[in-house]
Amino acid sequence: MILTAVALCAAAVYFCGFCFRGPSVWKTVTKVAAIAPLVVFVAMQGGAGLLLLALCLCLAGDFFLSLDGDTPFLAGVGAFALGHVAYIALFLRHPLVEPAVIGQMPFVLVNVVLLGVAIVVAPMLFRGAGPLRFAVMGYVPMIVGMGIAGLGFALQMPLVTIGALLFVASDLVLGLEMFVLKTGTWAARLAPFWVWATYWSAQVLLVLGLA
Repeated sequence: MILTAVALCAAAVYFCGFCFRGPSVWKTVTKVAAIAPLVVFVAMQGGAGLLLLALCLCLAGDFFLSLDGDTPFLAGVGAFALGHVAYIALFLRHPLVEPAVIGQMPFVLVNVVLLGVAIVVAPMLFRGAGPLRFAVMGYVPMIVGMGIAGLGFALQMPLVTIGALLFVASDLVLGLEMFVLKTGTWAARLAPFWVWATYWSAQVLLVLGLA
């Protein structure tokens, strides 16, 4: 109960008071406090090592991305990319995953949408990311791959599938917010709230489904 309360309170505070603001110590502390209880929960439950690794890498990514500058950004992207690799490995090795589902209707349509969105958005990110473009391009297949791999749980553990797709939705909008959307537009103002709500929900659903 204490872990749940800490995670919920920190997530709510971050959503209401920090997700749309620039870097600060309290922003970093609050963001980390919203995810760290999930790591502790999985460790206490004796969850899969890959799940714990994925969460720890994402937690490191949260820390670095809450800081200012290109170097922390690259560290954050790298940590999240490795986190996605850990999630993909966990998905593919899980006893309840059904890889054949990925190629069946209607889930094959989700694959088409994911790949189509990636094909459309990738050039936009490439143009807008400047010197960070190659790091961003390397990240795109990782998150798309996680979304596709998560479809293998659609019949047995739908929470995992929903969590994986929410993760994709969060990262998609985050990339657009950072490199494409113009500052001051309604889309740019709403983006931080969408990014945090979908990201935190994704992590919670993945923990609930896999821990």
